[in-house]
Amino acid sequence: MPTSLSLPTATAGLRDRVMRKLHLRIVLFCFLLFIVNYIDRVNVSFAALQMNSDLGLSAQVFGFGAGIFFLGYMLFEVPSNLILHRVGPRIWIARILVTWGLVSCAMALIQGPYSFYLLRFLLGVAEAGFAPGVLLYLTYWFPRRERGRAVAGFMTATVLSSVIGAPLSGWLMASTHAWLGLAGWQWMFILEGIPAVLLGVVTLFYLVDKPANCRWLADDEKAWLLGELARDQAEETPHSLHGLKALFKDSRVLRLTLVYMLNGIAIYGVVLWLPQIIRSLGGLSTQQIGLVSAIPFVFAAIGLLAIARSSDRSGERKLHTAAAGALGGGLLIVSALLPSPYLGFVVLCGAAFFLWATLGVFWTLPAQFLSGSAAAAGLAAINGFAQLGGFSGPFLVGVLKEASGSFTLALVVLGAFPLLGALVCLSLPARRD
Repeated sequence: MPTSLSLPTATAGLRDRVMRKLHLRIVLFCFLLFIVNYIDRVNVSFAALQMNSDLGLSAQVFGFGAGIFFLGYMLFEVPSNLILHRVGPRIWIARILVTWGLVSCAMALIQGPYSFYLLRFLLGVAEAGFAPGVLLYLTYWFPRRERGRAVAGFMTATVLSSVIGAPLSGWLMASTHAWLGLAGWQWMFILEGIPAVLLGVVTLFYLVDKPANCRWLADDEKAWLLGELARDQAEETPHSLHGLKALFKDSRVLRLTLVYMLNGIAIYGVVLWLPQIIRSLGGLSTQQIGLVSAIPFVFAAIGLLAIARSSDRSGERKLHTAAAGALGGGLLIVSALLPSPYLGFVVLCGAAFFLWATLGVFWTLPAQFLSGSAAAAGLAAINGFAQLGGFSGPFLVGVLKEASGSFTLALVVLGAFPLLGALVCLSLPARRD
């Protein structure tokens, strides 16, 4: 049989074996970590169902406290990722997990607005660097052509964490109330913070920093993977950024940050207020609110994977990101203006399908021109500075809800931001992978 026919088949089989191992050993584990991370980040939205009345927190106070997390996150994002790049992902990601788990447990000690603000800010500081650190870690292992699905697999945790965390948080709050004199929302913070500490210890022994040090790849698998990664590096365009000075002068970094921030305003504005939005429909218990809150995130998970798969198949990144953002923002506006709140909820599920789909494809764009130390700082800078959207979205909803008495105006305003983000995204110079 001619070698010209057998070689591509052998190479394809080798590639499939390596990718299967990488997804099972790396993406799946990081996916689990991100589920725990996201639950600890947004469980305050469920705590608000009891905590706000227990402590006398207004809508504006809650919106500011929910959002201040992202200011702490933003301030320490770039330093954290640079440290990770220097000391290695294994040690630094383990440290992040342990510290955020401890702070998350301490959220049970909130007494009023100022302790709420302080602990949410410290939680952001503790979590800073986790998501961009894992995104950087994936670039150490996945060739550029395979990265879209790897990132989407990791980012799916942001939606599946809500599918899991929403009913879990509702159940914990309802079933632990008054245990040892603590409210249900206090037990929720404690019990959902402990897994991060335990997984931090596991991470220290489980993760491998780079493929060259890996023992669970066969010799031929490791050689193929290292060759593909070396080829990607050799094929970098002359316009790729390597240094930090060039990074902060590049307009592409600024535009990518703006795109992610504008989408983040809508995403976090919805996430951190969704239980209270659903409660406004009336007649639901805390546990039922948790179950209903999970539904939009089922659609979000499907959208994230489906759009990423389409993008990987075609190699096109920019239009997929822009179209998903525009459709998500438009549907969010429509959901607020429909006369039936139940029909509006159905359309909100459609908005979630497209809004979260931007997360997987978006992160393939920076990798087209960032490398070296600029990749470590660039991913952190884009993710970090874009967290202004995470602060602005929840706070804006709180202000508009308090001023108008309903969520209609807030959802319309939120929907406008991804539409703007789509226009900015279309201005980016990007190529097919």
